[in-house]
Amino acid sequence: MSLQIHPIKAFTDNYIWMLINQSNHQAIVIDPGQAAPVIEYLNANGLELTAIWITHHHHDHTGGVAELQEHFPMTHIVAHNDHGVAQDQAVKEGSTVNAWCHAAQVWEVAGHTANHLAYVLDIDGKKHIFCGDTLFSGGCGRVFTGTIEQLFTSISRLASVSEDSLFYPAHEYTQSNLRFGLSIEPDNIAIQDALNDATAKAAQGIPTLPVSGLHEHAVNVFLRTTEPSVIAGVSAKIPLPDDKPLTVFAALRELKNNF
Repeated sequence: MSLQIHPIKAFTDNYIWMLINQSNHQAIVIDPGQAAPVIEYLNANGLELTAIWITHHHHDHTGGVAELQEHFPMTHIVAHNDHGVAQDQAVKEGSTVNAWCHAAQVWEVAGHTANHLAYVLDIDGKKHIFCGDTLFSGGCGRVFTGTIEQLFTSISRLASVSEDSLFYPAHEYTQSNLRFGLSIEPDNIAIQDALNDATAKAAQGIPTLPVSGLHEHAVNVFLRTTEPSVIAGVSAKIPLPDDKPLTVFAALRELKNNF
C-alpha cells in the first residue's frame, strides 16, 4: 500500500493534513477547519473521505466537520469527548486509531488547550506526528485553556522522539517563529538559514512543513531552553528568577506573545 501525506491550505495559514491511500482511493483528514477545500481536493482526485481526526476543539480545526459528514455520511470521526464534535470514536492518551494497515498512537499534548491531542502515525518504523497547535516549526502554541506547565511537558515529550521523526503542524507560522528565534539567538546560523529557506518557499507558495526533529532541535528556541545562548537571549529581555528549563520556556512564551 502506498500512503501519501498531503497538505490542504485553509483560511490564511492553516493546513488540513490529508492521508491518502493510493491503493483504494480513500482519504483521512486531520483538523478540517473548512470543508470546501477538502471537498474540492477529494473530487478533483477521485478520493473518498473515510475518517476525520481532531487534535483540539478550536473552530479553525473543527469548523468543516459537519459539512464533510453531510457529503460523506460514512466518515468516521475520531476526537476527544471535549472537542465539541459528534465523534464516532472517543480517544485520549493511550488510544490507538488506524489508517488502513498503519497504527497511530494518541498522545495527550495539553497546554494550548486542556485536551489537545497528537496523532503519532508509524509508517515503516518512522514517526509522523500530527501535532495540531502544540508544536510549530520554530515555535509552539499559545496557552489558552491549558497551562504553561502542561505545554512545557508536551513540548518536552515531542522533543524526545527520534530525530528522523516528522512533525506536521497545523499552521504556516514558520517565518514569524524563526524571526522571533533570531531575536533570542541572533548568531544561530541554523535559524538564519531556515528563515532564508522559509522566505523563499513562501514566495513560491511551497509549504515549509513537515519538519524533522533534527531540524527543530537546531532552530526552535522552545526546544533549546538549556542552551546558554537561549538563556542569555531571554535574560537580556526579561528578568529570570532562575535558569530552569520551565522558567526559560515560560519567559520565551511570554516574549513571543508580545513579539
